[in-house]
Amino acid sequence: MDTRPMRADARRNYERLITTARTAFMEHGTGASLDDIAKRAGVGSGTLYRHFPTRDALLHAVLRDRIDGLLAHADELLAEPAADPETEALNAEAALGRWLRTYLTGAGTPRGTSTVIIEAMSVTWADTGLGAAAAAICDALGRLLDRAQHAGAVRTEIDPRDLLRLTNAIGVAAERTADPGAYADRMLALLFDGLRTGDRPLSR
Repeated sequence: MDTRPMRADARRNYERLITTARTAFMEHGTGASLDDIAKRAGVGSGTLYRHFPTRDALLHAVLRDRIDGLLAHADELLAEPAADPETEALNAEAALGRWLRTYLTGAGTPRGTSTVIIEAMSVTWADTGLGAAAAAICDALGRLLDRAQHAGAVRTEIDPRDLLRLTNAIGVAAERTADPGAYADRMLALLFDGLRTGDRPLSR
């Protein structure tokens, strides 16, 4: 792997492509034309593909900061001190719910992000940038889920990969509604009805 630093002009092209792609994905979803992105960035398609050989690579570059923020949010929630057993159950459930809401908010833009993450969880994407990102997201979710399970707030048979797929499915469906945020909140509440061990309402 070539680890040499980019030349200044190559670095400018790289950053311009990411900025242009971010705008294009927001306007047209994750299926936006890569050739059109190159044209809008003022570079040839060959330059785009030298920097980003696949759509996955470009999407990963565009989403990297958001993914890093999501992982940091999980760390912050997990760093909150535990309390007595009853309070800890409520706190752990609330932390899981807050993180999933944050995740769904981010997955709603650009359109198609939830589908991309579902695909990135497949075996064939395991060695890609987005595949590694999906694995890190699943690990963060797994740690929050494990805390909630150990606190007795959430059923123990729930698997983090299944929960991430279900959450992304909500994201995919939400994209097709008039009010994606409200829809996602309703579906997340229903999801927690199935996850929860007791009769407590979903903590906000």
